[in-house]
Amino acid sequence: MKRRLARELALQALFQLDNHEISIEEAIGHVTDEQDAFLTQLVSGVIENKEQIDASLTEKLENWSLARLPKIERTVLRIAIYELLFMEDAPAKVVINESLEICKIFGDEKSSRFVNGVLSKYTNQ
Repeated sequence: MKRRLARELALQALFQLDNHEISIEEAIGHVTDEQDAFLTQLVSGVIENKEQIDASLTEKLENWSLARLPKIERTVLRIAIYELLFMEDAPAKVVINESLEICKIFGDEKSSRFVNGVLSKYTNQ
């Protein structure tokens, strides 16, 4: 499975986990029958490090609270921040570009601009 597809499926699985009391395995099973280590790592990593990811994200948000963020943008940001903070093999530019492309698929033009603005703060550190 290509990483772009794994990121899209991770978004869908995390969205399910946000809305239902199910296990990580069940959430992934709802979006694909395929086993993929990168997909599992993204979903598990975001869930396991959610507090730290959300704390980092909250620091970067200007005039927004985490609770006010639309679910798509919040979930895309969590995935990207997980990759930026916890995965060393993904270049920041790739993570940001992939996040913007996913926003264009699942969100709208405003989504990608907002996500780009937040994620750019991680590359300027």
